[in-house]
Amino acid sequence: MNLALANIRKSKSATASLFTFILVAALLLNIGLMVITQINTFFDSKVEQLKDPHAIIVMDYPSYNSSYGEFITKYPGVTESETEEIINMDIAKFNFGDSVLANRIAIFNADSHRNIGALKLVEKLNTASANDIFIPYILKTNGGYELGEDFTITYQNKHYKYRIAGFFETTMMGTSNIGIMEFMLPARAYQTLANEVDKGLIISAVMEDKTQSTKLLNDFSKEFPQSTEATSSIGALDIEKVKSVSTLTINIIAMILVAFAAIIVLVSLIVIKFRISNSIEDDMTNIGVLKAIGYTSRQILSSIILQFVLIAFSASIVGVALSYCLMPIIGSIISSLSGLIWYQGFNMTINVVNIFIIAFCVVIVALISAFHVRKIQPIMALRGGIQTHSFRKNYFPLENTGGGLHFLLAIKSMLSNVKQNIMILLIMIALTFASVFSVVLFYNIASDKTAFINLFGAEPANVMITVRPDADTTELLSNIKQMDQVNKVTIFDKITTKIDHQTVDTYVTKNYNQLENNIVYEGRQPKYDNEIAISWVVSNQINKGIGDTVEVEYGTKTASFLVTGLSQSIGNLGQITSLTMDGIQQLQSDYKGTTLYVYLDGLSNQHFIEDVQEQYGDNIVETLDIDKIIESQTGMYTAAVFAVMIMVLTITVLVVVMILYLIIKTMIIKRKKEFGVMKAIGYSTIQLMHQISISFVPVIITGVAIGGVLGYFYTNPMLSVLLSSAGVKRLDFIVHLPIILMLCVGILILAYIVSMLVSLKIRKVSAYGLISE
Repeated sequence: MNLALANIRKSKSATASLFTFILVAALLLNIGLMVITQINTFFDSKVEQLKDPHAIIVMDYPSYNSSYGEFITKYPGVTESETEEIINMDIAKFNFGDSVLANRIAIFNADSHRNIGALKLVEKLNTASANDIFIPYILKTNGGYELGEDFTITYQNKHYKYRIAGFFETTMMGTSNIGIMEFMLPARAYQTLANEVDKGLIISAVMEDKTQSTKLLNDFSKEFPQSTEATSSIGALDIEKVKSVSTLTINIIAMILVAFAAIIVLVSLIVIKFRISNSIEDDMTNIGVLKAIGYTSRQILSSIILQFVLIAFSASIVGVALSYCLMPIIGSIISSLSGLIWYQGFNMTINVVNIFIIAFCVVIVALISAFHVRKIQPIMALRGGIQTHSFRKNYFPLENTGGGLHFLLAIKSMLSNVKQNIMILLIMIALTFASVFSVVLFYNIASDKTAFINLFGAEPANVMITVRPDADTTELLSNIKQMDQVNKVTIFDKITTKIDHQTVDTYVTKNYNQLENNIVYEGRQPKYDNEIAISWVVSNQINKGIGDTVEVEYGTKTASFLVTGLSQSIGNLGQITSLTMDGIQQLQSDYKGTTLYVYLDGLSNQHFIEDVQEQYGDNIVETLDIDKIIESQTGMYTAAVFAVMIMVLTITVLVVVMILYLIIKTMIIKRKKEFGVMKAIGYSTIQLMHQISISFVPVIITGVAIGGVLGYFYTNPMLSVLLSSAGVKRLDFIVHLPIILMLCVGILILAYIVSMLVSLKIRKVSAYGLISE
């Protein structure tokens, strides 16, 4: 213990840098592990705490059948069910952040008694008014709303204005990416609105085992097949699907934190290896003295290992403690993505596991690095470690090698420190790869969103038009196509069908070659009336692939289709299929499509919407600005990924600075006499500083180049692995080469500047000082 503490006191700055590395690693690892291990139980506990339903079926009044509720009540495993009247708005619009969100919404009577999903406000006003409304908490955390502000719902071209009187938590219909959101109005306001718009019903069910909620809805769909004919009249959600969607992004961020923590742990272990090798080399004479006076190799080895275990242990404890200070920030990100308040409790198990993992890695590396102390004999150690007079080869001898003297001295210095160079190389590769990964992720979510949007299976048109059921869709399409600055118009519906008895979302269009987003990654989209493309998730579920035949059910009819391609999409957990218009007409001969996607050429979306409403408003149910919807839906991801990117880049800068500080300071101490002699014969401080900096440049350039190349080629495969559980098989994020090059050049410039600044310590070295010591 005395030897270990003496070694720590002797190298305070090196100890401080290693302490910081391990602290950061423990902090990130603890946050990541806590989120990954607790997000599922957090969501489940919220479901129980709020007594939310495990499955819901939403419908308008014409679609209701009294046998629906009877089926749910008598279904095995259902412990409680309720049927309640709601206001059912198929597509309503409201402001969300800086854009407009269009969503299906269900408005409840806040004053009605209900056992399932009762209103539980997390914030509320103390005063009441006639136009109050209660809205989901995500509209505060992500939508930018506050208590007392105005909240306007636009439905069927009418505006309904309310005052926000409270925010509530809900797991089932509380986020904007589920497809339906829940609002609540006091009884008077509810009745006023119910007199103006269509009413509907919602059937809610609680089960003994909520994992069976998906099976419940599948069985309901089999029992009542007509429920698949129009998603606008009947919609269903189960808690397992909602949980997967709500926790997907959170889990990805947590996994990135854990992965980056692993990189920092790796950096720490490399530094420990370097430190131990250096300390053994520097303290060779001391080791010889200790062995000569009776210390055993085991005692000396133990003191070296104990030194680093003490640092790792104390740094891990501080890192774990600090992680709880940062959890409110992580909690706010989780709340903005899930619409649920995250309460972080103390988790002793994760904390101990975290500390044990880091301490175990440090012990193993320290043991392996210091083990050769056992082979050092006292006499050899007292001679400074020299066993023979066989010295290393003299690379680039100055007398017969051409080139600048400063450059040659820098290269010779670099070649004489192979282990140190390998350490720097590995660290620079890891840090550059992590930086490229985070920058690519941010670029595709915040800047060029094309590839990110494509993941959701969304078609990047400009405007979506919902056509009235009694209107002629083909004639309206033809008329809109003739309008000024309209590039193209296509029918693009999404309906619910069954593939081999598996309920899925199905896209329908006339010609998939006219679409901008091709979600098929293997094979091709369907061309003929007997062809279908299925997602790889569906392919795994039904155990069929390209070339196989599947049975498709829609309404009361069934037909066989040939699988021509495999697709991918995050939407609906990847359960997506594609049919042609001719194909769906085999199942419903009068099917004509009800959704038009319009692609504009230089005309603003708002101007086009106004024009089309003016000319063809009688044939249109709703028009939506797709660009605004996409902006609002992706905004929540942008903030979360930006926070991760800033964190990764900040830690990268910190690690580069500390690593170079540690190495250059060690080099100056070891070569103090050499630098003093060089100063005595005329070298200036700035010349020696440049020599030191140049000696690192080739290694840093190599490390940054390898890390950049790995990031360029392997960011997409790594993200594909992270997103595979959500339905992604192949990722085509844009890896923007100029940004990667700028990042790599930035790291190089940073490394050179830091090496020059740290090398300033040479100015204190003088020939006089060396003589007078």
